[in-house]
Amino acid sequence: MENKTVIGFIGAGNMAYALIKGLLSDGFDAKNINVSDSNPELLEKRSSELGITTYSDNVSLLTNSDIVVFAVKPQVLSIVCHELKNKASSGQLFVSIVAGIKSKDINRWLGADFALVRTMPNTPALFQSGVTGLYANELVNDNQKESVNLLLSSVGECFWVNEENLLDAITAISGSGPAYFFLMMQSMKQAAMALGLDEKTADALSIKTSLGASIMATNSGKDSRTLRAEVTSPNGTTESAIETFQDQNFEGIVAAATRAAYDRARELSQELGNID
Repeated sequence: MENKTVIGFIGAGNMAYALIKGLLSDGFDAKNINVSDSNPELLEKRSSELGITTYSDNVSLLTNSDIVVFAVKPQVLSIVCHELKNKASSGQLFVSIVAGIKSKDINRWLGADFALVRTMPNTPALFQSGVTGLYANELVNDNQKESVNLLLSSVGECFWVNEENLLDAITAISGSGPAYFFLMMQSMKQAAMALGLDEKTADALSIKTSLGASIMATNSGKDSRTLRAEVTSPNGTTESAIETFQDQNFEGIVAAATRAAYDRARELSQELGNID
């Protein structure tokens, strides 16, 4: 992505903030970043901290941006798109980081077929440690795809899919996934306290153990099944714990939970897409 490309964010919330910070840390010029939001105090805060250009209305941002990123709540996106209807140029690229709304519905609200990339980042992106699923419609060219990849890779790793419905699967795994691990950490903390450890120590042990396991999985070059086997000694404490997990159908619970998230993601896409 050329530094002269102007990127406009509609919505100045946490995810837009993370993406802008990521762009700036990668050397992108602040003067080529625009933001609009309905909250003037938030716009002033973003402008003074980041040195970016702000707009009080979305149409002005649209006409002054090459790439427009939708970073609003799902319930608001149709309203934003209707504001922009018949005002976008044919060469403009739209990017949605809004959960649950399909590209065809966004283009329907915009009033025409535009090059559009739909993305599903997760909350660790706020700390440049996220993963993002991305889908490009048939109007997105290779240069535009590369630009979006650079944008989202500023906050973590990118994974492209060729079918839009696979974003629902990504939502169920990585989009909702951080909460699954937080639940595991919370459960480990509570178990540690039940065994007599103080809360501060229990909290630190659950967090650092999760972090260490993630680093091992990332850097060892081994899959998770192999790593688990290597740290599970026969007749040892770990084996006893693993057998207890499996007796309680741990894998089945994980499968059922992720399936529930997947089904709900599809339901939400249908519900939100029916908004006119």
